[in-house]
Amino acid sequence: MQIIRAEITRHLPHSGETRRIFHGRGHCFAGYEDLVIDYFPPVVMVILYRQRTQSWLDELTQLLVTTLPDKPQAILLQERFLMNGPSRLLQGELPESLDAQEAGLSFRLRLGEAQNIGFFPDMAIGRKVVRERAADKCVLNLFAYSCSFSVAALAGGATQVVNLDMNRGALELGKLNHCINNIDLRQASFLPLEFFRSLSKLRKLGPFDLVICDPPASQGKSFTAERHWPKLIRTLPGLVKRGGEVLACLNAPDLGPDYLDELFASQIPTAEGLGLFTPGKDFPEAHAESGVSLHLYRLP
Repeated sequence: MQIIRAEITRHLPHSGETRRIFHGRGHCFAGYEDLVIDYFPPVVMVILYRQRTQSWLDELTQLLVTTLPDKPQAILLQERFLMNGPSRLLQGELPESLDAQEAGLSFRLRLGEAQNIGFFPDMAIGRKVVRERAADKCVLNLFAYSCSFSVAALAGGATQVVNLDMNRGALELGKLNHCINNIDLRQASFLPLEFFRSLSKLRKLGPFDLVICDPPASQGKSFTAERHWPKLIRTLPGLVKRGGEVLACLNAPDLGPDYLDELFASQIPTAEGLGLFTPGKDFPEAHAESGVSLHLYRLP
């Protein structure tokens, strides 16, 4: 437990912002590869990928209470080793509603309702990149989920964002995220569609200055990385303005960051790589090629 305490102390949040305070999934801490801890003040979320004893959970709960500067209102456990990743309280009570706070923006959480709570802390660097590059741009946000990239883009001065995702419920959460950040919904549209079946519609709405591609690592028949990334990349020249940009997010530990660079080189040889981004020090990885990577390209 001393390793956990030391990491939490090193990663305490600033000014109530969301932060990952322990990242065992990066295989940097022997014996804790199954453990992730996110802090959404005043709630701590513990994610386990294998079963632990109740006495171990009690010890972890006590550690969190004594190490964090403010006593958590609730400590929520999500058991990812069980079907659908159910959640249960280890201590306290959940607030009626809770938002993740990041760089002055708010994102509504669905704690205890579903395996995916509506917000991914490891995409903070992507939201930062989008916010910095979105001014005066028309943006297409593919696989938008709860539309955090759209919120970041519009906060950065984008003129319009088109959000597309198959999950209608996620898009409704995305609308709420825009509202709680006081963003005019006339600047955003929300399309509950499957990407590969809606290309003609997207081409009519485009072309776009910036396209964000953040597909799930696997989504049944709808998207698998090795099968669908090449197909996705081939569609981009028909969606992106000349000189426009693409932010491609890869979350596929078995493929590595070179996978996307090689695909772009083969599918769009004239694409220019502008940068490679990773989640940062809160997400240490023993094998860098296994972590999340974000690739920025400019199309000719």
